[in-house]
Formats: sequence, C-alpha cells, structure tokens
Amino acid sequence: MAQKFVKDSIGKDRVVIFSKTYCPYCTKAKEQFKKLNFKFLTIELEDRADCQEIQDVLGSMTGARSVPRVFVDGKFIGGGDDCKRLYDSGELEKMLTT
Repeated sequence: MAQKFVKDSIGKDRVVIFSKTYCPYCTKAKEQFKKLNFKFLTIELEDRADCQEIQDVLGSMTGARSVPRVFVDGKFIGGGDDCKRLYDSGELEKMLTT
C-alpha cells in the first residue's frame, strides 16, 4: 500500500517533497522551490499512520529513508542541501523549465 502511494504521488505532480514539518532540511528544500515560484506537492509524514512504511519505501528507492526526499519529474534529486546546491548553480531552475 505504501509503495503504491509513493509511486502514485511521484507520478501526480512535477515536484513532490516527502517531508516532516519540524525538519530544517525539509524547510530548506521547500524554500528553493518557493524562491522560484514553483508549485510543489508536500507530503508531511509525521502525522501519517503509514509514516514508517513510506520511509521504508523511500529508503529502498533512494538509498536513505531520511527526509526530505525530493522528486522532480519522477526522478529523485536529493534532500535539502542538494536542492540548495541545485538552486545556487541554476540547475534547479533549468530542471523546472524544460
């Protein structure tokens, strides 16, 4: 069930961020998309009954179960520091305009 939810979510929007509201790295990831005025889907995990299962699925897909897990066009691009680095280099904006 969690695997289907993750795959369906990633396929539904161009940008999907699996997050926890209190996580500073999650905030950092979201800020980069906000600076570009780009709409994204955030899935806040901490209040979900299937939080652990979703993180397990993300772990098997991306190599880590920590948040944030950020996907653009169905492709995993990293976490908060990765999004910041991609934003700073201009690569994030290029990803979103192609």
